[in-house]
Amino acid sequence: MKILFVTSEIHPLVKTGGLGDVSHALPPALRQAGMDVRVLVPGYPGVMSRVSKASVVCTLEALAPIWSPARLLEAQLEESGVPLWVVDCPSLYDRPGGPYQAPDGNDWEDNALRFGFLCHVGAWLCNAPSPLSWRPDVVHCNDWQSGLIPALLRHRQPPPVPSVITIHNLAFQGNFDPLWVTRLGLPMESFHMQGLEFYGHLSFLKAGINYADRITTVSPRYAQEIQTPELGCGLDGLLRHRSADLVGILNGIDESWDPAHDPALPAAFDDRRLVAGKRRNKVLLQKDCGLTKDPDVPLLGLVSRLTYQKGIDLLLDALPALMAHPLQLALLGSGEAIMESRLREAARAYPGRMGVTLSFDEPLSHRIIAGCDLFLMPSRFEPCGLAQMYAMRYGTPPVVRETGGLADTVVDCTEEALREGKATGFSFRNAASEDLTAAVQRALAAYEDRKEWRQLQKTGMRRDFSWKRAASDYVGIYRALASPG
Repeated sequence: MKILFVTSEIHPLVKTGGLGDVSHALPPALRQAGMDVRVLVPGYPGVMSRVSKASVVCTLEALAPIWSPARLLEAQLEESGVPLWVVDCPSLYDRPGGPYQAPDGNDWEDNALRFGFLCHVGAWLCNAPSPLSWRPDVVHCNDWQSGLIPALLRHRQPPPVPSVITIHNLAFQGNFDPLWVTRLGLPMESFHMQGLEFYGHLSFLKAGINYADRITTVSPRYAQEIQTPELGCGLDGLLRHRSADLVGILNGIDESWDPAHDPALPAAFDDRRLVAGKRRNKVLLQKDCGLTKDPDVPLLGLVSRLTYQKGIDLLLDALPALMAHPLQLALLGSGEAIMESRLREAARAYPGRMGVTLSFDEPLSHRIIAGCDLFLMPSRFEPCGLAQMYAMRYGTPPVVRETGGLADTVVDCTEEALREGKATGFSFRNAASEDLTAAVQRALAAYEDRKEWRQLQKTGMRRDFSWKRAASDYVGIYRALASPG
């Protein structure tokens, strides 16, 4: 089967979050499962710099009346060999800053056009006017940035190919002024409550949810949560209406996350060299983060976007109670100004005990996950989360809030779960600093029993979070859509 996988991010070319990791790992897993996959991505500077040897597949002259002339380029993902199709349109994508925001942190004012164009290219590749001999059997869209593709296909009768949309985070919806409806080549009669309209705006994500043949999200628990008013972000009614077509498929993690072969780590280890390997990584991490050298003190880590969603304020509010215990903290991330400011103040208040790096540093994220004893994820909601799986793989039991993919992947360290050899971390239910503190205190108590602690670490390290399982689930959806009945 031929699958067109459309995404706005793909690690290591461009990444702001989990979507980049998924786009890097899932297509190769689909290829191993027998799918003929092409990945379509915008030609940002970070992408173009890595595809200098790309060949021109075709020009996009058919779309030129609306947008600047552009080309479709073809390269390959270096590790997997999966074909990468790049939309080369300098007027839309050749800009400083990130994929969605200018250097000043504000969204690009023409994001509707930038990702509307990506959607038009994706839909065009599914249609008869495309000059390519390769045409997909299914198009797989990801988040709002490719959410218009199902709508564009549905307004061609009959739709040329079936579509799937994966919701990686429902909170980001791509809502724009309704003037963009006709500017993006959509019929104005589609702008209504049962179509593209969402509280007076054109919603890319609602378009995808409304018109895609199947809807997936990145964990079973999150698929349930987004059908509730609490986490439905205003779209819970539509998602309940489409519940028969909605399924949660838990993300996997890339095989490169392996403490035995991770080039970012100063000391490799596995579950047979666990104690010495973790100790060496811990001591060097303490040095890197300006912490007092002490291999025996519990070291807690956090690698995250610094936002309200991620529960960073819960950690900040819990700090006085936590720091009453003999422990250290190593934090990495960037995000909301108020969170960054409060973390700077906290680091000054606890010199030698709290190291804060306010940036994105991929190698350091690996070293924190490997060198820490506990990994914190106090998220208010978490569609899937990958870091908790990385942490378990690296022998670092996570402390998580019981939500979304965190609930689906972390088995709380109760006496029963530990006795049965199932426990992998610690969880708490309410989004409150007191509950986070209590979970950390339970973890610190467990840390004192080194035999049970090693069991907890090794159980997490041996969990299977490979992409093979998820890829098989997606293949099942593709086959059902391509061969209805």
